[in-house]
Amino acid sequence: MNDSIAVRRQAMADRHPAWTEMTLDAYLTRIQADFAARPLVITDAQTLTYGDVEAQATRIAGGLSALGVGHGDRVGLLMANYPITVPLLFGIWRAGAVAVAINTLYGIAEVDYVLRESGCSLLISMAAFGSRRFDRDLDAQLPGWREGRCAVLPELKAGFIYDDAEPSLFLAALPHGTAPANPAQPHDPAVIMFTSGTTGSPKGVMQTHDNLLRAAYAGAYHQAFADGRRAVFSLPLYHGFGLVVGLLSGMVVGGSIVPLLRFDPHALLTATERHRATYLMGVPTMTIAMMEQAKQQSYDLSSLTAVHSAAAPTPSWVWRDIQQTFGCQEIFTSYGQTEVTATIVCTQPGDPIDVVAETQGCIVMAGVAGLPEQDGRICEFKTIDPETGADLPHGASGELCTRGPMNSLGYFRRPEETAKLFLPGGWIRTGDLGQFRPDGNLFLTGRSKELYKSRGELVSPKELEQLVTTHPAVAQAFFIGMPDDRWGETGCAWIVRTEDGAVDEKDLRDWLAPKLAGYKMPRDIWFIAESDLPKTGTGKVQKNILKEMALAMVAAQAE
Repeated sequence: MNDSIAVRRQAMADRHPAWTEMTLDAYLTRIQADFAARPLVITDAQTLTYGDVEAQATRIAGGLSALGVGHGDRVGLLMANYPITVPLLFGIWRAGAVAVAINTLYGIAEVDYVLRESGCSLLISMAAFGSRRFDRDLDAQLPGWREGRCAVLPELKAGFIYDDAEPSLFLAALPHGTAPANPAQPHDPAVIMFTSGTTGSPKGVMQTHDNLLRAAYAGAYHQAFADGRRAVFSLPLYHGFGLVVGLLSGMVVGGSIVPLLRFDPHALLTATERHRATYLMGVPTMTIAMMEQAKQQSYDLSSLTAVHSAAAPTPSWVWRDIQQTFGCQEIFTSYGQTEVTATIVCTQPGDPIDVVAETQGCIVMAGVAGLPEQDGRICEFKTIDPETGADLPHGASGELCTRGPMNSLGYFRRPEETAKLFLPGGWIRTGDLGQFRPDGNLFLTGRSKELYKSRGELVSPKELEQLVTTHPAVAQAFFIGMPDDRWGETGCAWIVRTEDGAVDEKDLRDWLAPKLAGYKMPRDIWFIAESDLPKTGTGKVQKNILKEMALAMVAAQAE
């Protein structure tokens, strides 16, 4: 092992000689005692120190308590990466409540679904973002939501708007109160993150305080973060990548984040230069765009020591290009999912570029946060036959199953779905296919589920099929994930019209546009007669054949 890597890990081990279970807000208090004056959140307009975040979190917790929000209540957070988002999270946790992370790409109908599904007591939403006016859309879709009088949201007690044009007004509008003493426990839910499922309806995954803290420490320890690591990213804090790898892991070493509101390659590289960021994060599509930008314009990226690109399939050439373009020796990719909180497999600093290009890395080494019987690894794996569920020999290719302290509690108010997620013995079925090579690195071979990732976001074909078939001219719809050099994966749709249906591609896209987040919009839409659908002997449509047909169509168009 490289001496500097060992030294960095030892520094973390010295600071955390044993694992102490605590809540996330208690961890903030502990960390800020050492790093109160250090920056935690940095933007061009504002810097929040650890001490600032601690004070604002306490103020917010008191305000939430005065509003009647307490232990186990859910608080919806529809916020982009504003500086206030960080103390909001810690304030929610300090009040004993659960943060419901809402995707800002969702349409208002999708936001409505999340609020109902999670039973939020309170919603905090930004007023506007880009061209969207969330305040007006929420008022129109959910009248009375601000006063807790929304008929379709009986559990919602109140709502607040954060206006970035007048940020000081938000805290001023909160009532004053006292944060409760010891309101939550380490194994209570801290966050509910919604993820697409094979049923088509997003499900809320409950992640505990201890899940997230172990994930944070494990990420920092495995990647051997240097003291004061400074991460720059536009990844949203409502996703595990931004929240855990970006924010929480950096806190382990007294680090900081430079969060951008939206992805813009020039803005990210400029922020890296201006704020001397050391760690650049993104999904592969972002990484590719930033490399293209860096080749067109000169930036001082000499502070940059590491790049982490993950959360979607990546063309192998990208990894070598990262090294050449950014001059970083530490290049990371990783594997994880919401149900297991965050990253559980990751490449190591100093791994040869071939390992980064061909695998997702090895099981994360977590030190005191890991399993003693697994030499401090964060979890253990086994593979099973995806059809029969039978255990397979070590090293065999099959469906990956994992267990360990980062296993989530399952799905909120979905006991049947949670029961399907877990196997006897505490194993979680990931739905992914792969095998561990003799060198201990994971090689993914595919997905046993139909879900695919576009722009780093999970997409459920079934959800889209259910939506499209509500169009009066559509009889059947079949969505399939397809490889895409820029987006990792993208969707294609095979559409069967009704007998009298006259819908064409433009009509369907226009109809879908206001109903879907952009990453869910299929790249290709083709129409097919019902009689031409490939089927099994029992009449089941063969999606694998539809995918082959789609690949052939794309290849023909490229000629």
